[in-house]
Amino acid sequence: MPNTLVPELAVSDWERSCHFYVTVLGFSVAYNRPEDGFSYLTLGDAELMIDLIGLGRDFDDGHLPREYPFGRGVNLQIRVDGIDTLARRVADHGHAFYLPLENRWYRKGDAETGNRQFVISDPDGYLLRFYQDLGERVA
Repeated sequence: MPNTLVPELAVSDWERSCHFYVTVLGFSVAYNRPEDGFSYLTLGDAELMIDLIGLGRDFDDGHLPREYPFGRGVNLQIRVDGIDTLARRVADHGHAFYLPLENRWYRKGDAETGNRQFVISDPDGYLLRFYQDLGERVA
């Protein structure tokens, strides 16, 4: 069953974004529409769409990003298995980390929930937070 929330990111260079998401991050292409500069991508259970600005249908009534970095104020959290392997893959491709790999605990009621996580930006500056669940512990 498809996810009930699938972000679509407006991108400035569809081929560069496809390369980044597929080659660097390991997403799979569910399908492409090259004539529209569009891809539907998956990584585990995560789903994401990328769409080239200026080709196909745009929401150009003030909703398109105007300058780098795109998506200011938003970061997309993506749960993965094998966070260490993904972090090595990102580093091996020479991509800089916005926030390096860390273990981080967050209060949740009377407990804490843990993430092993890192944050990177895509070619257009969208922030992506990849994490692996560390479980819960007593606060």
